[in-house]
Amino acid sequence: MQEPVIVERRGAALWITIDREARRNALNEAVAQGICQALDVAEADREIRAVVLTGAGDKAFCAGGDLQLQADGTPFTIDSADPRHYVARLLRRMDACRLPLVARVNGHALAGGFGLLCACDLVVAREDALVGVTEVKVGLFPMMILPHLLRTVPYRLLMEFCLTGEPVSARVAAEEKIINYAVPATELDTKLDWLLGRVVDKSPTGIRLGKQALTKIREMSTDSALEYAQFMLANMARTNDAREGFAAFNEKRAPRWTAD
Repeated sequence: MQEPVIVERRGAALWITIDREARRNALNEAVAQGICQALDVAEADREIRAVVLTGAGDKAFCAGGDLQLQADGTPFTIDSADPRHYVARLLRRMDACRLPLVARVNGHALAGGFGLLCACDLVVAREDALVGVTEVKVGLFPMMILPHLLRTVPYRLLMEFCLTGEPVSARVAAEEKIINYAVPATELDTKLDWLLGRVVDKSPTGIRLGKQALTKIREMSTDSALEYAQFMLANMARTNDAREGFAAFNEKRAPRWTAD
């Protein structure tokens, strides 16, 4: 049986590809588990500096939950005796990932697929890809992904997405700062490589601790956040990477990161 997720290392990045092209890379439980397992692999490898999430083919990044009747692992049911939804588990795992998550949007990112896009740290998309939430068209609302949508999409635009179910092009999403870059399809990987190159040569320790702090601070009051930040900054300054960064700056040379 074909695995729904392909995991491969490319240089300093681990690529995770949703491989359900015939189903427009729809999200189901096996896909969610595959992504979570791949993130575990990435974080266990100290040589990995970033994670790329994409979809197979050139039609869809991820079309959201599988709407096919009797679809395997559909996200629209839950065990009332054990209500731990796998989509919530996946989004929590993405939140907790201390490596940069970069979405390579090779095609439409709709409904839950748009949620995955919003859960990533950086996004490079082909400009003709459609992004948005379409749940209202089938009598639903984008419940599971709302926390990430609220963090990423301006409120008025989010309400328009949710109430009309009409997507926009990645070009428009870039103008609204929902994604980082929208480029012609032929330039997608060139732009992705350019962005990855600007990430993977930075301090892995600084990024790991910084992402951890950002996740915590985002949920805190201003006073609690400042209290937490002062200790995190002092802790980061004691790391080997920070010492190396200071030394390299003063010696006017490129830093040699050790991820410590």
